[in-house]
Amino acid sequence: MSPLVRPNAGPMVATFLDLPAGSPGGSVELFLDLYTGNEPLVPARAFMLAPPGSHHPRLPTGLDLLNVSGKCLAGPGFGRYVAALRRALAEMIDPSRIDVLHLQHLAFGGTPALLRALPAHPRIALVHGTDLLFAENHRDQLHVLRETVRAADSLVVPTSAMIDRLLKLAPRTDRRRIAHIPWGLPDRLLTNPPPRPDRGSTSHLRLLYAGRLSVEKGFGSLTRSLARVPGVELSIAAPRAQFHALAPLLQRTGTRARYLGWLRRSQLWRAFAQHDLLVMPSTTLEAMGLVALEAQACGLPVLYQPVPGLNEVLAASGIATDFTDSVVLARDLNRLRSSPGLLLALRQSGYANAARYPLSRTARALKDLGGQLA
Repeated sequence: MSPLVRPNAGPMVATFLDLPAGSPGGSVELFLDLYTGNEPLVPARAFMLAPPGSHHPRLPTGLDLLNVSGKCLAGPGFGRYVAALRRALAEMIDPSRIDVLHLQHLAFGGTPALLRALPAHPRIALVHGTDLLFAENHRDQLHVLRETVRAADSLVVPTSAMIDRLLKLAPRTDRRRIAHIPWGLPDRLLTNPPPRPDRGSTSHLRLLYAGRLSVEKGFGSLTRSLARVPGVELSIAAPRAQFHALAPLLQRTGTRARYLGWLRRSQLWRAFAQHDLLVMPSTTLEAMGLVALEAQACGLPVLYQPVPGLNEVLAASGIATDFTDSVVLARDLNRLRSSPGLLLALRQSGYANAARYPLSRTARALKDLGGQLA
């Protein structure tokens, strides 16, 4: 197949993220950053699921929705769901106008559906993290993951920790097909972060938790340990339904928290500039921790559980702690509260660390890889 002529643009991609438009999460933000907008970094026919109900979020330019229901993970229903996705994609995509497939996640329904809708195109699989976690716990998803690994011409993985976890799940993977390409932050954030107001001296720390409140994000450990630590204020930016579901936990532990809502990207960046620390108590693998890098780009230091992925991306640019141990957490927070120079040093190292990950570099590497295959 000969690529279409698009000077400097790169091969035309077909890609599908198997989530409803408007879903929270770093994978969604990365997907929209790369493939949508008036001048997308990676030229693409990009698809997500239509959200349930009649109210649809405002869509970015270049994103199309599939009206397919029945999303599930296992059993006969999963096969029917994949078949419905394949039919929908085949109706909307002209194969002659596509050069390469970008398979978002090694598992879930979107990847096998796109493979079956466009079986003759080169395939680049992008590993996000949730696919590995779900493959560990769902036999059908492990089967999809291994099938995708065999079918992909190249496997793009953002961290070494993710490579290690992938090889445990699919030990026969040809390592020569693995491309280590880190995810990135919008260049505009790196060059023009929101201003940080001068807070002056204070006796308390303003902590911010930002992201989904699923079990692996460790919010339970955070609240139980933080309830025993004086001199801190906790703000939470999370999906509303998830926050309300965990409200009883906050009440039981006696943890006082200010709910900010589920913030739009620009609102979250401004919130970063109004706090002293981002807390990341994740209990398991993080694909890369884009929210931590975005915080650093906004001058917000990061206090984190050193799980695989985060310890690689943040290392000494943040402060590693143990959110499951209230004594350790209190010690680290007291050290930060009593040492304003340490917070300033972390802010500067965070800026430098975030600057290592411009999204334009990620896009360029993906287009170069696609150009080699198309």
